[in-house]
Amino acid sequence: MKTRVSGSGILAAATVVTGLIAGVYYAFACSVMLGLGASTDRTFIEAMQNINKKIENPVFFLSFFGALVLSAWALRTYRHDRRLRLWIAAGLVLYTIGLLTTMAVNIPLNNQLANAGAAAKIADPAAVRARFEDTWNAWNIARALLSTGAAVCLARALLLAGRHGDAPQPQAAPAQQRMWSAV
Repeated sequence: MKTRVSGSGILAAATVVTGLIAGVYYAFACSVMLGLGASTDRTFIEAMQNINKKIENPVFFLSFFGALVLSAWALRTYRHDRRLRLWIAAGLVLYTIGLLTTMAVNIPLNNQLANAGAAAKIADPAAVRARFEDTWNAWNIARALLSTGAAVCLARALLLAGRHGDAPQPQAAPAQQRMWSAV
């Protein structure tokens, strides 16, 4: 038995996983980093090193890359619906910018922190933390805002899709339209 995934199902999944990633960044911005910020330098470094190792897991990666893939799939699915296409494209662009921010700034900072070695053996943990914390936090807030904006755009598209029925409406090419109107 063959099942067909609905356009709104793809769009809903894209919206949910994008929201989940925005939530991860939000949680770091308003709680995790604030809590760690109150820690000693060695505790901060050790905790961030552990978080950075543990976040690399299949569940996180499914959401992190799934938001990109599902948004692109939704854009392809609704490519003939101008209003939905614009909202989905805006969401995809915002999410992609956030993803590129993660790859260009946050991950390299995470790698530098990992390369500093075991927190207990770092000669100057305050310097290691200073090179990491403020920059990482600022760019985390940026990607939280970008991902939240992406989720809002996708939610708007989902709302519009619900108003117009589930199925994307493919449009015939102009030559086909003329041929059928002549019949």
